[in-house]
Amino acid sequence: MDPKKLSLEVVTPERQVLHEDVDFIQLPGLDGYLGILPGHAPLLTELGAGVLSFRKGNETRYATALGGFAEVLANRVIVLAERAELAEEIDLGRAEAARERALKRLEEKAGQVDFEVAQLALQRSLIRIQVAPRVSQRRPPGVLERDGSGNPPAASK
Repeated sequence: MDPKKLSLEVVTPERQVLHEDVDFIQLPGLDGYLGILPGHAPLLTELGAGVLSFRKGNETRYATALGGFAEVLANRVIVLAERAELAEEIDLGRAEAARERALKRLEEKAGQVDFEVAQLALQRSLIRIQVAPRVSQRRPPGVLERDGSGNPPAASK
């Protein structure tokens, strides 16, 4: 393996979502996004719910990551997500329908357990809606990717 690359594996309980060599990874942590470059210090972190992005050359690809853990080693990142899917796998129509169902359940407020389930369903659908249009984006060399807040990703080593 090229020492200037990261081996990225994304796995859920159901399947292996991805296994690729990449240049940069951005993960949704519980307290914000983490940027991972080759040679990163070892790290074990809990994942939040959000957009997982990874860059290979001039192409940036996207996926959802919903809970779980990530293990970061010098040149390897293993994401053990409760749920994950690549942008190209998302059916935008289904995600929008799920958002509408979740909003309707939240308006009804039919008990605390149902309310929490509806909140999680809404969060999941919103992340899927955010990721779906980002199937693949090419960027000119030297242009940094931005996170959802408009800030560049925090790459740490």
